[in-house]
Amino acid sequence: MCFFFINCNSQSEIKPISTSELKVLLEKEDIQLLDVRTPEEIEQGFIKTAKFANFFEDDFFTDAAAKLDKSKPVYLYCRSGNRSSKSAKILQEKGYNVYNVLGGFNKWQQEN
Repeated sequence: MCFFFINCNSQSEIKPISTSELKVLLEKEDIQLLDVRTPEEIEQGFIKTAKFANFFEDDFFTDAAAKLDKSKPVYLYCRSGNRSSKSAKILQEKGYNVYNVLGGFNKWQQEN
């Protein structure tokens, strides 16, 4: 039975990560970083170790899943954080452990 003040979703919330936390993590270990922007946006720059899956494509999940290891956390970013948040929900529903990079690539560029 669910009550209005209890989260009845069996999945945990999508975890946020700041761009500064992401930078430290990237320096320490090899992580799964997924850029969900369009090819045109990626041409303007991207985070070095990122894999790519365009959120707007019909086969987004299939494309992303083919590039990811479900047993490891996935860190997602887009331009500002909106598409990566939506992408995170899709991947989380399929059993992935996901982190959403707050502020996206715009924030990353400002800080790096």
